[in-house]
Amino acid sequence: MSDIIRLLPDHVANQIAAGEVVQRPASVVKELVENSIDAGATKIDLVIKDAGRTLIQVIDNGKGMSYTDARLCFERHATSKITSASDLFAIQTKGFRGEALASISAIAHVKMQTKQADQELGTKLEIEGSKISGHEPVACSNGTNFEVKNLFYNVPARRNFLKSNQVEFKHIVDEFERIAIPHHQIAFTLVHNDQEVFHLNPAPLRKRIVDLFGKHYNDRLVPITENTEIVEINGFVAKPEAARKTRGEQFFFVNNRFFKDAYFNHAVASAFENILPAKMYPGYFLFLEVNPQQIDVNVHPTKTEIKFEEDKSIYQILRSSVQLGLGKFNIMPTLDFNQESGFDIPYEMRNQTPVAPEIKINKYYNPFENENKVKKQDSFGSPFTSAIKSAGFGSVAQSSSSLEDMFQMNGEYEVDIEQTSLNFDVATVLLSSNFISVGPFLICASNNGLLIIHARRAKERLIYNQLMKNFMLQPLASQQLLFPMEKALSKQDRLLWEDNQLTLKRIGFDWNTNSSEFELTAIPAELTESTVIPCVDKIIECLQMDNLDKGEIAHTVLAQTAFASSISFQLSNESEALKEFVSSLLQTNDHTYTPKGKKIITELTNESIFQLF
Repeated sequence: MSDIIRLLPDHVANQIAAGEVVQRPASVVKELVENSIDAGATKIDLVIKDAGRTLIQVIDNGKGMSYTDARLCFERHATSKITSASDLFAIQTKGFRGEALASISAIAHVKMQTKQADQELGTKLEIEGSKISGHEPVACSNGTNFEVKNLFYNVPARRNFLKSNQVEFKHIVDEFERIAIPHHQIAFTLVHNDQEVFHLNPAPLRKRIVDLFGKHYNDRLVPITENTEIVEINGFVAKPEAARKTRGEQFFFVNNRFFKDAYFNHAVASAFENILPAKMYPGYFLFLEVNPQQIDVNVHPTKTEIKFEEDKSIYQILRSSVQLGLGKFNIMPTLDFNQESGFDIPYEMRNQTPVAPEIKINKYYNPFENENKVKKQDSFGSPFTSAIKSAGFGSVAQSSSSLEDMFQMNGEYEVDIEQTSLNFDVATVLLSSNFISVGPFLICASNNGLLIIHARRAKERLIYNQLMKNFMLQPLASQQLLFPMEKALSKQDRLLWEDNQLTLKRIGFDWNTNSSEFELTAIPAELTESTVIPCVDKIIECLQMDNLDKGEIAHTVLAQTAFASSISFQLSNESEALKEFVSSLLQTNDHTYTPKGKKIITELTNESIFQLF
């Protein structure tokens, strides 16, 4: 039998390696900008077209390369960073494996111009799919100018797997932020489709964070500092009021290298225990300085996962340092021995108006009555109400009419809980043409028991269906604001918003495009000014999802608008109005669930009610 094992050609091996190193345009940005930093650049310009599909250009003023080095840098495992295996355990630079440029040149058209300061001429090199098409001297500026065009041109399957320009550019901005934050002494610019997105001058860390995420961050940052033999920690955490429902501004750096670590993230989250509402995530920008010999940065092709020898000790130090920083700035709960004993007000209830408790007494209670008989009593004592309360629907004392009124009975009556279901059905018939409101719920009789409708959610469904119907035909009604409403948004969030401007303007939003700050000038007619900001926050969270197409974006924005519009909904006390409201709900499509998947209608069957007793 003939031999079947053979060596792969270099260009095929490079394309395979590219699959590990270059996953999307953002991967190219990361590798090229990190190379510029390793070259000692003090100014780096990043130019992007079509989210990196058409062009990724990185221009730096670093030390450049010689004629020979310009050619060698595109060979696999060619690097100036390491000379022996032992060097892998003392890595101080960004790139070191020598695979990035070889991988990039295997799947794109690459042109590089580079010049050293002590040379009169620089070098121009052109490569297409690992094949050199040009290598010659050229007059150019000191440093390196890298152009990567037509990414994945020879791997169409990989190109087809790229997401929309909006999603791919979001990943580029993510990588840009991860590099620009720790290297705040370097000037950066980012230009996308001839529009300048960021212009960052050298600045202290705090200023760099504010320049990236908006001036509203200046008052949100709490400094953190700790120095031990194991790790030195510096940076900032965001105050609790800046917490988000998504993992937004969360950055870990070790020796100025960005990394992800769920274990250390838990350390920070645990430091915020008891001061953050449930399902809210704190922001942080934390820098760890660790002996390079005690970490391994070569455990993942993208170098975003790092192994620490002293991870358990670092966890405890990190958690304690964040707690200490929060305590210094009076963010953590404290124990005041001069204060009268009492309960701390939970974070989520601090803005609520205190309400005196209401004590209800059943004046008809008689301990000698038969346990299976219920004498006439206040509405909260009736068997149906007890069933409702036990099911978690609050007190009927809040309702607009009592159950006794709905039975339309006078004088004393008895209901035997042990009696047959036939008599129970008689009671449901009496309720069949009436509704009562209990908090946010509407309750009425059905053939099998009690039908319970969440009124606000029902209104949300009705609003959404009407909005979607109108949206398909024409732009929705908009109301102009007398004074623009300012909303603090990061550059990236504003880009997300403006990338979807056709959908958002069709729904009724408008904003000042000439202002450096985000200012709303018009809002959908269904919204009130008090619901606008929460609505915008939720829309931004939804737009940050990577897998939304245009149709899903329209649904998401309309669903959030419908939710915000329904918050102020008040039920009518008139019986006919309630019947008309329920009738409208039942006639609409998908009346069982809200556009966001929350349940609108449920039923307590006769059997389930009896089981409560």
